[in-house]
Amino acid sequence: MSEHHTRAELFRSQHTAGSPLVLVNAWDAASARIVAAAGVRAVATTSAGVAWSLGASDGDVLGRDVAVELIGRITAAVSLPVTADIESGYGATPAEVGVTARAVIDAGAVGVNVEDARRGAGPPLRDVPDQCARIGAVRGAADAAGLALFVNARIDTFLSGAGDVDETVARARAYLAAGADGIFVPGVVDPVTIRVLVQAVPAPLNVLAGPGAPTVDELARLGVARVSLGSSVAEAAYAVARRAADEALGAGTYGALADALDYGRLNELMR
Repeated sequence: MSEHHTRAELFRSQHTAGSPLVLVNAWDAASARIVAAAGVRAVATTSAGVAWSLGASDGDVLGRDVAVELIGRITAAVSLPVTADIESGYGATPAEVGVTARAVIDAGAVGVNVEDARRGAGPPLRDVPDQCARIGAVRGAADAAGLALFVNARIDTFLSGAGDVDETVARARAYLAAGADGIFVPGVVDPVTIRVLVQAVPAPLNVLAGPGAPTVDELARLGVARVSLGSSVAEAAYAVARRAADEALGAGTYGALADALDYGRLNELMR
């Protein structure tokens, strides 16, 4: 079995209800190595952080080739399993999403997030049959590659305000039938709602965490299998740049830089 296949099987096995896989999302090779050195079991990308670092806004603006190249840089930078956030698939049709999935697999990723958010005018979420076709295309690409790709279906009902628990569960069941392996529901931090979703969704549940969310231990007790920090890590990093600029241009001081990573350690990490 190839190293790629070994990582894919390892990543799949890391999704255990009650012992969640904690993902501190990275957006470039350096952030990937930093979180790997901290002891994470796998590395996940953040589509927003990736887009921002490459000069684009989040939300299906970044081109497939540029995104895949960055994913390849991250998979080459770490020996851990890497799962890639591919937004809604970098393609207008299911066939194009399948092309993206195959490119991401070839870049070394062993998991993907595919969201059902719909950008632009019209309803905020894709129709279920359309999203099922897109998920099916991802699964088809993985099967053709002979890889146990972990397909994490992101449901934006709560994040967009376009649905409730019943709608979320209905979409989850449809996406699982279409080939998804896990369900990601960002925008939910209420323990009661999380518990209901854990009990109603017959697959590993992924939640988005940050300030104000239950702790990892609390989420574990609720039965969550995966905890993602999402774009918040990149946002916090960029906030340091903003604070440093405001301080240097205002007071003329440099306090915002006081807790920086040591140059030597960071440089050594990138060798």
